[in-house]
Amino acid sequence: MGLDAGGTSTRALVLGLDGARLGQGLAGGANPNSHPPDVAAAHIGEALAEALDGLDSRKVRSGVLGMAGASRMTDPVVLDLFQGAWERAGLHCPMRVITDCEAAFATGTSSADGTVLVAGTGSIAGRISGHRMVGQSGGYGWLIGDDGSAFWLGREAVRATLKLLDLDAPLEGLATAVLTAAGARTRSQLITAVNAAAPIELAQFAPLVSSAYHHGDPEALTIVASAARLLADTATAVREPSDTSPIVLVGSLIKTPVGTHLKQELLTRCNAQVIMATEGAAGAAWLAAVDVLGPDAPRPTGS
Repeated sequence: MGLDAGGTSTRALVLGLDGARLGQGLAGGANPNSHPPDVAAAHIGEALAEALDGLDSRKVRSGVLGMAGASRMTDPVVLDLFQGAWERAGLHCPMRVITDCEAAFATGTSSADGTVLVAGTGSIAGRISGHRMVGQSGGYGWLIGDDGSAFWLGREAVRATLKLLDLDAPLEGLATAVLTAAGARTRSQLITAVNAAAPIELAQFAPLVSSAYHHGDPEALTIVASAARLLADTATAVREPSDTSPIVLVGSLIKTPVGTHLKQELLTRCNAQVIMATEGAAGAAWLAAVDVLGPDAPRPTGS
């Protein structure tokens, strides 16, 4: 069993020991830093229940939970909530918790060493050695970091819209889309709508940036390029200049214009293979298989 618990969604994947996909589940975000811990744990339970539907949970021999906000599991109350969800799903094997970075890196490569950059609702890079994260950059959360993330994109989209409103400039493209999504028509209404919502909700504006980018909106072009540079800065901060180990990119932004720019930015800066991966749960499940079969465990089929 492997899970990838992020700020926006949680995915669970059950693999056979031959790498065959036996079940999968999807639920809401389960990062206990951006969601109340009881809500986050409930989402874990929902993803597990869907993935195990029709399967004998007693046959699951190993499980790995890769999650954003893994440090919160040092809180016994939070750990108990997640452990409870695990056990109510009928799992009897231990729940091994790792960072979302470690799970993401294993998704893209079987190499034991390298760099991973997670670019989703938040952003963080990790230096991986022996499948373990031994150094990191970013991952500070929305209040003081997450540069280049979906949260950052959404915030920048709102800020760009407000600047145009301040200047009484013509509104089109990204700015119009932001106002429509917020249900606002004026500067004051937009400020009120955004501040009335939970901060993490700013990430909902990120897809508007991608859409506007494809239509050549100048504000969107600038935001995308800036996000890619910031994310590349985060990744290279954990690498030595001579490092040639692989770089794995994963997260909701990887298949967007930001991801395209980011890959090119890293290829320009680094002498390394850049791998774009999309399914952190597969990496977590493979690491669970490694716990049973060793490093030669089959990779998940279809990945």
